[in-house]
Amino acid sequence: MDKGRYDVLIVGAGPIGIACGIEAQRRKLSHIVIEKSCLVNSIFHYPTNMTFFSTSDRLEIGDIPFISHGIKPTRREALEYYRRVASAWRLNVKLYEEVLEIKEIAGDFKIITTRGSYNAKTVIIATGYYDNANMLDIPGENLPKVKHYYNEPHPYVYQKVAVVGAGNSAVDVALELYRIGAEVTMIIRESQFKEGIKYWVKPDIENRINEGSIKAYFESKVTRIFEKSLEILTPNGKKNLKNDFLFAMTGYHPDYKLLKGVGVHISQDESKSPIYNLDSYETDRNGIYLAGVVCGGMETSLLFIENSREHPTFIFDHMEKNYLNIVSKPI
Repeated sequence: MDKGRYDVLIVGAGPIGIACGIEAQRRKLSHIVIEKSCLVNSIFHYPTNMTFFSTSDRLEIGDIPFISHGIKPTRREALEYYRRVASAWRLNVKLYEEVLEIKEIAGDFKIITTRGSYNAKTVIIATGYYDNANMLDIPGENLPKVKHYYNEPHPYVYQKVAVVGAGNSAVDVALELYRIGAEVTMIIRESQFKEGIKYWVKPDIENRINEGSIKAYFESKVTRIFEKSLEILTPNGKKNLKNDFLFAMTGYHPDYKLLKGVGVHISQDESKSPIYNLDSYETDRNGIYLAGVVCGGMETSLLFIENSREHPTFIFDHMEKNYLNIVSKPI
């Protein structure tokens, strides 16, 4: 069933998707935000006890203050804040509705979802990357003991847990599990931790490794996963480790299937970033824009909420000039 025609359809209801909806409201443009899961789904799936790197003022959108109890807000505070923002701006958000296809028909875009279809003059893809984990691609990765997302430490008390990765997520998981009584082993492909490790956490993880509280294998990788053990390849050869759970904190990537499906080309270098104009954020598909961290491709450490908040202004400036001279209204 065709559900309406809009000036802009926004795919993704994360903070930047919400910011795009706010910009549409400010300019009195008809809009709809389609989200396949819950509001700010990525933040919802962050670890329960997570604290943001940024201060709350750098996460603000829509001119609504973000007041947190500490200098740096928690996951719970962020969820409450973005709910309040979406409600205050009365955004037209449809949750638990997945975009299946976007095709161009007579100068408009027809967007087909799991609940119907919409027509829009323009489309903004603000889907982030957190829904798509980078896989290890090794035998046994499909076992229930393998996790690509981390929630909370309690279920793993007294368990032998391996953590794969060299970034902040891996370090945070390893330390939190160690502190509740898990036996933690880190398996790190690189010769050292990544440069971006939080300065207040780096000494902690280094001290735990130096004292032997957390075991670490550098320049190593997991080659096979078994029900109760792991096979790893180290500089000194293969080793077999007893293991109950494995957290593969190996990063995430954009929804390339969706991007390619709408005709957006992907760069051939290591970044695998979508092709878009750096000034307008319009892709090489006219009328389709990118906003937020999806712009970075595999380089997921380049863009965050705080340095993506300006994207909607550039997008809508270009959009109004080139596509929205005649404002359409939803049916």
